[in-house]
Amino acid sequence: MIVSPRISAGGRSGSVVGPTCCTNVATPSTRTYFWGTRGAYMGPARSVKTRGRVCATSGGDMAGTTALAIHGGAPVRSRPWPAWPEHGEPERAALLRVLESGNWGGHPSPNTEGRGFADEFAAFVGTQHAVPCANGTFSLMLALQAARVPPGSEVITSAYTFVGTAGGIIAAGCVPVFADVDPDSYCLDPRAVEAALSPRTAAILPVHLACSLADMDALGALAGRNSLLVIEDCAHAHGARWRDRRAGSLGQAGSFSLQSTKLLTSGEGGVVTTSDATIASRLWSLVNCGRKEPGSDGFPEQMLGHNLRMTEFQAALARAQLLRLPEQNLRRARQVERFERGIAGLSGLRPLARDARVTERTSYQLVLRYDPAAFASVPRDHVILALRAEGVPCSGRFYSSLVDDPLFSSDPYTNPVSRAGISYTGQRFPVAERAANEESIWLPHELFLGDDSDTDDLLEAFARIGRHAPELRARPPAGPVSRR
Repeated sequence: MIVSPRISAGGRSGSVVGPTCCTNVATPSTRTYFWGTRGAYMGPARSVKTRGRVCATSGGDMAGTTALAIHGGAPVRSRPWPAWPEHGEPERAALLRVLESGNWGGHPSPNTEGRGFADEFAAFVGTQHAVPCANGTFSLMLALQAARVPPGSEVITSAYTFVGTAGGIIAAGCVPVFADVDPDSYCLDPRAVEAALSPRTAAILPVHLACSLADMDALGALAGRNSLLVIEDCAHAHGARWRDRRAGSLGQAGSFSLQSTKLLTSGEGGVVTTSDATIASRLWSLVNCGRKEPGSDGFPEQMLGHNLRMTEFQAALARAQLLRLPEQNLRRARQVERFERGIAGLSGLRPLARDARVTERTSYQLVLRYDPAAFASVPRDHVILALRAEGVPCSGRFYSSLVDDPLFSSDPYTNPVSRAGISYTGQRFPVAERAANEESIWLPHELFLGDDSDTDDLLEAFARIGRHAPELRARPPAGPVSRR
């Protein structure tokens, strides 16, 4: 047992707080790590002599001797982070299998690999059907069209999401209506949804964001009371579970992206899940130029469709990546747990709340809520620049509040909705705006695919900035912060 100072985010040691144990953590770097009385990470330990005895102190620059990297000091992290996407012989074999078959495209639909991926992904999610397609924006459009959400009707969705969420609604001929998000999860707030209802509302489109799931109990009940459809945007939620049911199985349909940064990737791609046979039949027709039956190369068309088929290369790659996903999600979960334990000791940083109804949590991005009052009033964006200088990839304005996006101006060439007389001018969403502009720090999932030493580097970067917050305030970084 040792006694050590507790360090606040302001950068100076506080009073002695009592006995603390020092724990050796087996990592490739063989460093010793210091953990506070609450189990919080306090930095890599170093030994110092104090009145003839050896004590451990937390952090290599606990006394402020090492400058922030943005001020010329050595960065915490100079070696690469775990690479994404992970790949190996299974992916190589899958791609060669398609290459040598000479059967490369998605036609006839569903082709061999496409059918295999559809069946395997449906089994993974727990739905009766899955229909692969070109990308995650079109998968939203397809889900709305196949569920027969009427063109011109309103679809309520999150004000804090990627523009593609609204783009999919517009592509389906519907009108996006934005609602604010819950401050604890950054997902759609059911109370805001209820306030946004109108006689034209036909569907609710909750977005499972980053490491959170929307409140599907409340949203499902609200939809039921008002005879509305629920279409889930699961682009961030591959494998997440709400009350032991996977995201994508909780509404009439679920939409997934397989874009290159996602938890499951085929480079590009999307997939719609449903247990409604009629919706599935329409989906197969919509992705395949309106052809009537799955696997058919014949006409007449059931409906006006599109060529949105997934290629055999993409489907084969997705099948190989799906086999990796459960282990990757577990690996990330272990390191996220370690990180959240450690960050609990640093004032001013709080992970998004954990909902007990989320029985399997996944982290496309781990999002922290930042309080500048604990960091000498340093603006969030300056912390982002300092973290990047320490070698930590991160984002602040990962998404904007959608009403602030220039795509939602009144220009009919950038926003077709304006032709219907819809205006978003003057709409305000305080929680979404605060998250986007001041509060959120986004950490990409690949940071948590490594081992304990990687997570401890991440913790040390935050701890260093906390210790040097007054200097960062006095010498702010120059230049704007890029979105990512």
